Amino acid sequence: MTSNDRKVGPIPMDASLPGLKPTAKPAAQAMRTSPKRAVERGMQAVFLLCGLISIGFVLFISVYLILSGIPAIAQIGPTKFLFGTTWASTAAEPQFGILPFILTSIYGTAGAILIGVPVGFLTAVFLAKAAPPRLAAVVRPAIELLAGIPSVVYGLIGMMVLVPAVRELFHLPDGASLFCAILVLAVMILPSIVSVSETALQAVPREYEEASLALGATEIETYFRVSVPAAKSGIAASIVMGIGRAIGEAMAVIMVAGNVANMPSLFSSVRFLTTAVASEMSYAAVGSLQQQALFSIALVLFLFIMLINVILNSLLKRGGDD
Repeated sequence: MTSNDRKVGPIPMDASLPGLKPTAKPAAQAMRTSPKRAVERGMQAVFLLCGLISIGFVLFISVYLILSGIPAIAQIGPTKFLFGTTWASTAAEPQFGILPFILTSIYGTAGAILIGVPVGFLTAVFLAKAAPPRLAAVVRPAIELLAGIPSVVYGLIGMMVLVPAVRELFHLPDGASLFCAILVLAVMILPSIVSVSETALQAVPREYEEASLALGATEIETYFRVSVPAAKSGIAASIVMGIGRAIGEAMAVIMVAGNVANMPSLFSSVRFLTTAVASEMSYAAVGSLQQQALFSIALVLFLFIMLINVILNSLLKRGGDD
């Protein structure tokens, strides 16, 4: 009997021959993996649906504000509306100039950012890198408590404590001013900046800092030249959140700023874009030019926030490319 005449028995299904790949999975393994695939596909569908819902809300708000705000701008005139210095919506001859509101919102947000961002950023670096555990365990809950305080409470404390103090300190007839609004907004944006920045700093790999220390850098140099640049995306996100809250706050600002449509001055009563909408929308006649102008103010505020986000994101991407 030659080698060609030998009978070869059947090859077992689970035999592993070199160079051959299994053509089918066992039935038991297929039964185990099919529910996992179904769950994974189901969760992907849920995530996709949530993302589409979020995009839908943004589109709905954008379309609604455009349809509601454009008619007033077209009737009043873009130049008179955006660059007019007088707002008299209930006068015999109404005027709808919102330049004082725009400048007040810009100055108030910029002042709050100039005060709140350095304090919040340095606090986040301290809590994430340098604070003793016992001290951090006390400071961190206090920061989280600030985030949970309602806006009306900030405004009430500012109206009862800060406004009289500013009036007495600077010998003003009325302490409600842009200065008080800036201080209140600076305190209100601290929790967002501290929490998000601290989370971003704690996510930086420890190997980066150890390598910097091994090269002879001090701890402070490592924090600000290694950890902070590595966490800049999270820090930038915290600043965007702070700007969004500062420019979008209404209740606290209306209680400490005086709510008067003046051109902005540091120690005079002013009105923000948000407070202009909140203070007059309740008594504006439905379908009137006043109500449409208030929707136009909301549209300007919405576009202003979008512009800030686009500018910050572009600067962040440019810094990443460099």
